[in-house]
Amino acid sequence: MAELLHRIKVFVFQQAGPEPEYLLLRPAQGMESFWGPVQGSIGFGEQLDSAIRREVLDDTGILQPLDVIDLGMPARWQLGIEDVIEWTYGFKTMPGTSGLRLDPRFAEFRWAAFGQAYPSLELETDRAAIMRLHTLLNAA
Repeated sequence: MAELLHRIKVFVFQQAGPEPEYLLLRPAQGMESFWGPVQGSIGFGEQLDSAIRREVLDDTGILQPLDVIDLGMPARWQLGIEDVIEWTYGFKTMPGTSGLRLDPRFAEFRWAAFGQAYPSLELETDRAAIMRLHTLLNAA
């Protein structure tokens, strides 16, 4: 029997002008690491909203969102005996958020406009998620 594992990916963004900027994190794994969003596991019995806030706080030091956006695109796959379900969200923070407190798992961060953020993401699921978020933000 497969073990069910729930995970989240959170695309943190800020918007001071007409275009949003997206927070990208690079893990501290040397040359083979790649840029991506905040991500982590959802604890047993933990609600999605609290997992989103906890992961963003733990990984970046950002306390409260101005808004949380469900991107409505869960992904599911099997990895060995684990059945993984990944939930993807947008997390709006205050403009000018630059002094982050990164978790030691990460080597660096950067804020990037969509044109720089999209090609920086290695995983196709991450590209699809940031495209959906960017489209939702521009439609509002």
